[in-house]
Amino acid sequence: MNFVDEATISVQSGDGGRGCLSFRREKFIERGGPDGGDGGKGGDVVFETTSQKRTLYQFRHKKQFKAQKGAYGQGKQRHGKNGKDLIIQIPPGTVLFDLDTGEILKDFVKSGETFTIAKGGRGGQGNKRFASSTNRAPRFAQPGEPGETKNLKLELKLLADVGIIGFPNAGKSTLISVISAARPKIGNYPFTTLTPNLGVVRTDWGESFVVADIPGLIEGAHGGAGLGINFLKHIERTSVLVHLIDISSIDHNDPLHSYEAINSELALYSEKLANKQQIVVLNKLDLPGAEKTAEVFRAALKGKKAILISAATQKGLKILLSSIIESLNKNSTN
Repeated sequence: MNFVDEATISVQSGDGGRGCLSFRREKFIERGGPDGGDGGKGGDVVFETTSQKRTLYQFRHKKQFKAQKGAYGQGKQRHGKNGKDLIIQIPPGTVLFDLDTGEILKDFVKSGETFTIAKGGRGGQGNKRFASSTNRAPRFAQPGEPGETKNLKLELKLLADVGIIGFPNAGKSTLISVISAARPKIGNYPFTTLTPNLGVVRTDWGESFVVADIPGLIEGAHGGAGLGINFLKHIERTSVLVHLIDISSIDHNDPLHSYEAINSELALYSEKLANKQQIVVLNKLDLPGAEKTAEVFRAALKGKKAILISAATQKGLKILLSSIIESLNKNSTN
């Protein structure tokens, strides 16, 4: 259930600043000695992993990255400032390749890792550095060394941040198709989805995230029934679960049946799944009588929150996405 997100970029560290060719010029001192300062070092290009990033979407439009150049040396032995390092933040799970050779340069595993991919050029020495007993007035200074340029491929192999669970025909594939660019096969029969569908969800108010619909969960899935046993182990590695329920399938005499059945399967498989954060969502609000059925369900849920949506008409999706992003942000800071 890996989602591969790729990007190709070019990075360039900063050039070193040139050294200064200068001589002291002071009143009443006819021939002042050399006083040219050194140039500053160019900035490095550094990759840093952070849990605040979940995809490589930031590289979709920006492909060129340059660190700051070192400043030139000046007279009176004033050295140029070093260029600022360029820190590029990426999500854990990113593999860094040399685009020209295909060599793996770094495999980032966890948050907080750093790796300098391109070192800044060394600053040139000013003419003061070359003064000696035999050459008291050197008339040359070094140029700064150029920075490094690297063409890179970034590949992110990650499990979904959000898993959509629920019985077949709850609308999981439809939901993922309207909140992301994923285009799953959709049909009104059991086990339409035979493999997880993954998509990247992008909004204007939060970091992108990866969502997957988890297929084939039915009663008895923990013991091998249906297709669920193939995917239950993957749900453990998601951050948030969206528990999707088809409003039209809710029995007014036993409104929590499907909700409790799925949660029972999660608990029977592992305690970790039973305790994972869930966002309960009632789908197909566009159907006749859906509002009344939703009220019955919410009353039976006894105070727990349930979001109402229609994946078909996209009603309520902004509220759902806001709730997901809020939950992901909380998890990333814990």
